[in-house]
Amino acid sequence: MKLYWCPRTRSLRALWMLEEAGAAYERVLVDIHGGQQKDPAFLALSPMGKVPVLQQGAIVIADSSAICGWLADRMPEAGLAPPLNHTDRGRYLQWLMFSGGYIEPALAEKLGGWTPNTIAHAWGDYGRVMATLDAGLDSGPWLLGQQFSAADVVVGSALRWGVMFGMIEATPVRTAYVSRCEARPAFQRALAIDAGPEEESHPPAAPKLPPG
Repeated sequence: MKLYWCPRTRSLRALWMLEEAGAAYERVLVDIHGGQQKDPAFLALSPMGKVPVLQQGAIVIADSSAICGWLADRMPEAGLAPPLNHTDRGRYLQWLMFSGGYIEPALAEKLGGWTPNTIAHAWGDYGRVMATLDAGLDSGPWLLGQQFSAADVVVGSALRWGVMFGMIEATPVRTAYVSRCEARPAFQRALAIDAGPEEESHPPAAPKLPPG
């Protein structure tokens, strides 16, 4: 399994998920600041020229949320997703898509000074997105209650980034959730990888919008 990545991008989300799943993976550095994302070989994997990309044989996934969802289903022993017919499966899928479909567009609306259009905009507006997120966090400690899931990796990483840079208001509920995410050993391992020198591979682990 290969992860094409670059430090300080949405690749951190994929790293965190791989560590939570206990997956064995190889890291392939893509220097997006040096233009390596424009290489034809990389564009064949990621037509948008974005990281991260996960490759497992002929399977190629060029979206961080999709990577998290695929890994959770591929490695059910890690317990990072409700089974297909579980009553929490629908809620899990909604949260899995919440960052890309709602949080990030709502932040673009807020930062760009767009006029909210609650009918035409799929995310409604920034206020509605944050209210929905806060209601979800109230079920705590995780979005599915007691079960930590891939959805927490996706939403937790987005909320952490937004709060860290002052783009999302740091309420007690939000900061407590981010703190719980940051305290997870898998997140700490991923953060160390993201901040440290690049290595060729990583062994199996124990059971402004960010660039990418």
